[in-house]
Amino acid sequence: MYKLCYFVPESHLETTKQALFDAGAGKIGDYDSCAWQCEGQGQFRPLAGSDPFLGAQGELETVKEFKVELVIEDAKIFDAITAFKQAHPYEEPAYEVYRLEDL
Repeated sequence: MYKLCYFVPESHLETTKQALFDAGAGKIGDYDSCAWQCEGQGQFRPLAGSDPFLGAQGELETVKEFKVELVIEDAKIFDAITAFKQAHPYEEPAYEVYRLEDL
């Protein structure tokens, strides 16, 4: 299993989760659509050459974002990451992938 953590603006919270669920993520035993999320504030400054979804080049942007965490079976990790990137509005979405051990 893998654990995916990602950050997304509120406008695309449900869209990204659904894309991941459709790709097989968020399944634990006899349950699906499993995820954990919390609200926070992200910040970034688009640099020259960027094409930002939010903000303008050279200006610091702060935005309400959500951190989402969910699990993904080994065989579905690459399809899930592809689906996530297609659903996420940012040019460079921030995400983390952790390999989990079954103890």
